[in-house]
Amino acid sequence: MELKTKISDASVTEHLDALDNETRRADCQTLSVLMQEATGSEAKLWGTNIIGFGSYRYKYASGREGDWMQVAFAPRKLHVTLYLTGIKENTDLLEKLGKHSLSGGCLHIKKLADVDLDVLKELIGRSVTTRG
Repeated sequence: MELKTKISDASVTEHLDALDNETRRADCQTLSVLMQEATGSEAKLWGTNIIGFGSYRYKYASGREGDWMQVAFAPRKLHVTLYLTGIKENTDLLEKLGKHSLSGGCLHIKKLADVDLDVLKELIGRSVTTRG
């Protein structure tokens, strides 16, 4: 079975520029800078809407393997979803982050103005370290 979410040739800049919500567009541009600084990798569009940075190779006990992004985010209608490894284990930082929600392994933020950017940078950095 082939993974549907793969790196695309589409332009990340064009994708973000096309967002009609001005605040969401600015927040996503800021997240792009933060994640690029944390990973040292350029942004790539994974699938149709996930902006990913860096990659690592995974292999399950079943033998299935593939490539996945170190950290990523996706602009959604109501919030921005951040894909960060080990997010639930970082309760110390989540308590200080500000207004957010969690589901599965995802962090959801309505707007960056609702959170402490220094805490968010630390969460992103921890995720990168985990997936190094």
